[in-house]
Amino acid sequence: MAQAPHFDRITVDPGKCGGKPCIRGMRITVRRVLELLATFPNRAELFQEYPFLEEEDLQQAAAYSSVGFFHSRHES
Repeated sequence: MAQAPHFDRITVDPGKCGGKPCIRGMRITVRRVLELLATFPNRAELFQEYPFLEEEDLQQAAAYSSVGFFHSRHES
């Protein structure tokens, strides 16, 4: 049986961003990170515009959405 992924950089706080999943408690949602990945195919440019993000943040946001948490738990 496969082990569930560990998302230590994804946080959910009802008092931030309407309870949507965010990156490391900041006010940037997983959805926004996915949009940034689509907008900035060049990671160097993305990190220049959003220096507070780290590679692991991007990887966990993508993995989080791919396992279904994003749509099934936090989207209406």
